[in-house]
Amino acid sequence: MGWVALLRAINLGARNKVPMAELRAAFEAAGCTDVQTYIQSGNVVLRAPSRSATTLRRRLEAAVAERCGVTSTVVLRTWPELRRIAASHPFGADTSKSAVTFLAEKPTAAAVRRLRELDVAPDEAKIVGRDVLIHYPNGMQGSRLTGALLERTLGVQGTNRNWRTVARLAELIDAAS
Repeated sequence: MGWVALLRAINLGARNKVPMAELRAAFEAAGCTDVQTYIQSGNVVLRAPSRSATTLRRRLEAAVAERCGVTSTVVLRTWPELRRIAASHPFGADTSKSAVTFLAEKPTAAAVRRLRELDVAPDEAKIVGRDVLIHYPNGMQGSRLTGALLERTLGVQGTNRNWRTVARLAELIDAAS
């Protein structure tokens, strides 16, 4: 089965350094095949026999901790899920100021309401299942809609990727299919 693994909070400045060759090796040691990484921020396209996201996530988190010495939340999406996200940009044709926060779990309805009530204009956030699609018309720098605010409001950990990265991951999936 095809998966995309998105690691949270690795290779941020001097923190949680994980060379991509080591990350690939950790995933392969955990039983994954066709492992490809994209840039240094912990994006991995892979195949794994597991159909259970929970089982695979636990196995990958343990492998990364053991092989790389880093504790990181692994957020998983199936190949079809990632393709749907990449094709669903709701903010017009220009994707240059958009991002996706991939959540580790689906937020509660109450948490979604809390997010909708936040005044973060001119930024926009749309929750689609376990993902938050975000538009930063003035750029991410200085935005009030930060990853920390999203996590506090939703009560769920997440990892953010710009739309260019999401689109490139979809291309890698298409090439591997």
